[in-house]
Amino acid sequence: MTGAETEDDIPLGERKTVTDFCYLLDKSKQLFNGLRDLPQYGHKQWQSYFGRTFDVYTKLWKFQQQHRQVLDSRYGLKRWQIGEVASKIGQLYYHYYLRTSETSYLNEAFSFYSAIRQRSYYFQVNKEDRPELVVKKLRYYARYIVVCLLLNKMDLVKVLVKELSEEIEDYTQRFNTEDQLEWNLVLQEVAAFVEADPVVVLNDNNSVVVTSNRLLEGSVPPLEQGMVVGQLNLADALIIGNCNNQVKFSELTIDMFRMLQALEREPVNLATQTSKQGTLEPNEKPAKRENPHKYLLYKPTFSQLFTFLSASFKELPANSVLLIYLSATGVFPTGHSDYEGKTVRPAGPYDFGGVLTNTNRDVVNGETVQKRNQAAQKEMHCLHPGDLFPFTRKPLFVIVDSTNSTAYKNFTNLFGQPLVCLLSPTVYPKSVQDQSQRGSLFTLFLYSPLLAFSSVCGLSNVRRGLWEQAQEFLSKVYRDIGQLITRSRNIDQAFLQFFGDEFLRLLLIRFVFCSATLRLHKLFRESRSFPESYPELPKQDTVESSLLQKHILELATMLDVQSLFWDDSLEAY
Repeated sequence: MTGAETEDDIPLGERKTVTDFCYLLDKSKQLFNGLRDLPQYGHKQWQSYFGRTFDVYTKLWKFQQQHRQVLDSRYGLKRWQIGEVASKIGQLYYHYYLRTSETSYLNEAFSFYSAIRQRSYYFQVNKEDRPELVVKKLRYYARYIVVCLLLNKMDLVKVLVKELSEEIEDYTQRFNTEDQLEWNLVLQEVAAFVEADPVVVLNDNNSVVVTSNRLLEGSVPPLEQGMVVGQLNLADALIIGNCNNQVKFSELTIDMFRMLQALEREPVNLATQTSKQGTLEPNEKPAKRENPHKYLLYKPTFSQLFTFLSASFKELPANSVLLIYLSATGVFPTGHSDYEGKTVRPAGPYDFGGVLTNTNRDVVNGETVQKRNQAAQKEMHCLHPGDLFPFTRKPLFVIVDSTNSTAYKNFTNLFGQPLVCLLSPTVYPKSVQDQSQRGSLFTLFLYSPLLAFSSVCGLSNVRRGLWEQAQEFLSKVYRDIGQLITRSRNIDQAFLQFFGDEFLRLLLIRFVFCSATLRLHKLFRESRSFPESYPELPKQDTVESSLLQKHILELATMLDVQSLFWDDSLEAY
């Protein structure tokens, strides 16, 4: 209420407008805060609550639009308050994307975040002597940047980072706050994230071309007519990142960021499918087939990882596949820094080590006095191959990118269900190892084979025309690899059972391409520098196929790096 006005001076209708607005605002805040209490796993429990929250925010947004004049004069509605409502709706759409893995909701989040900036909703915040309001603005920028990264809007990310940098500088100069270092770290992280790709594609005017690596319609090699493969669908994926010193932003390592895009279709803008932008009900389905549902786990403890894994396993539909992607530091058996080459090898599924799980939030009684030198004890903060055995009761597809990936060769298929493990090299040449902070080469191959191929050949940029020519050539290579796999008489049936799913088919094809490339590359001399799999692929039919080797040399010639590869593969052995 303004000035000396009393409540009685305000017309009844306008008073009711303010009361209704306050009710909707309080209700929306209450529901939004309640989202934190929802379990992060499980597909069903959260949906009705999200629906109610969307419903209230949709009403609130429309209400403030319809009654803006009354709310301005009678309630004293500030523009930053409108910005807060828009920001919350953007967050809702983003979290709906995280819950459903539907990339189309990212566009909805983007439309609200974009409107906040275009309409300068937070512009007046800097004139108020309230640091908590400025922090709201900074957090909005950080969230907007995450959505732009996921939508590959890299040019806009660079602009937003510059604006955020200026906002942080202004904030720290005006208020003597303790969070200055934290915000500067946010800036450093996002700057490193943007620069993580080792190779850039350039236009003729030297501007950078942004390429997408999500699954595009028609980009997966079709199955040959009459080819009998499994009818399994990839339904759930756990993407786990626990690499020390890898570029990260907002609890996403660069490896996690790449893998999640490899498991998504290119987004469809839902706004074009609805009558009004920003009014989409969350239970509406996009027209395209759904992406596999994903859990993104950054540095999880063993307890957290096992909880999410169990939830995925429990809710996995019939004829579906669970994928586990592990990008993590290797944990070797007690007393062995590296057991490769030992004459006496341990025997059980808990004797090879595995990959690191986080220790910070897992407190175990007596852990501090645990004697690690006892041969009988196993590493506690480690996901061992044996930990995954119970989950092989259903079709399981595992990708391990780690210095101890070979621990997962020691699987036993106890239940006869389809099971495949794709395992990264454990040792890289020094020039490749030096780049590991910017993401693993193995994951890069699974995300964008041409980017990885160019990187391993020491290229820092490729012209757009050449890039497109090479991508077109690779499409033919992928078709041929697909046929090598399906026509092999010696291949384990597990590979074919997964081959019906487009995402898994593409991952298997890219894995074979990666293995064949590294086997021909002159820098990769050790067997430990080649990817492996469980079950083993028949090498002569796939990764050492003369047809595939010919293709790799053709691609190398196209990029003028043929001198880095063995012309006759026999020289390498």
